[in-house]
Amino acid sequence: MTHSYTLTGMTCSGCEANVKKILSSVEGVQKVETSLSEQKVTIEMNKHIPIQLFQETLKTKPNYQISEPGSKPIPKNFWMDKLVWVSAGKNTLNCLIGCSIGDFGMIIFLQTYYHHINMYLMMSLAILAGLATSILLETILLKLNEKFSWDAAFKTAIGMSLLSMIVMELAENATDLLLTSGQVSVGTSFYWIALSLSMIAGFVVPLPYNYYKLKKYNKACH
Repeated sequence: MTHSYTLTGMTCSGCEANVKKILSSVEGVQKVETSLSEQKVTIEMNKHIPIQLFQETLKTKPNYQISEPGSKPIPKNFWMDKLVWVSAGKNTLNCLIGCSIGDFGMIIFLQTYYHHINMYLMMSLAILAGLATSILLETILLKLNEKFSWDAAFKTAIGMSLLSMIVMELAENATDLLLTSGQVSVGTSFYWIALSLSMIAGFVVPLPYNYYKLKKYNKACH
């Protein structure tokens, strides 16, 4: 089988020879052809080889970046934009506040009044409550700050990154479960320490994804 990729960073025939040598070392590669003018490489292989393996192999020469045709490789300074990190942090914090209100509110309620409930059912209900309050808070903010109609605000909030919210919820609940096993009383100081650490995890885990979306697509996730 033969597959063509975009490969940037080749500037001379020496670069082409370098690329051929590096990529030919990957097990399963039978032949490598390069095009300097088109910044393209064509690889003949006797089995399917994921592009991630080629990318990993080329890490020894960071000037060369291989990607699928039509896609643009991430530049080396992509993750160094301080202003985007700040904006992504603010977006993530807004989501964290919304998620935590429902998530931990549900956990505290269930542990106080229904403490014999199954732990995993409790976490599932907490995640659903967190997603609901996050979407509700975003809807209210869009209505008040952006002057959306209620209908448009709700649809926009729903259309924001559900994946990021779910990852945040899973990070929060996994951390809380790891620290407390669902057995620590709400009235203890350790419970609130665990809650704080869970919120930190909920902020940190989705932050790089939110940065990526904002930097690459100029799209805020929350």
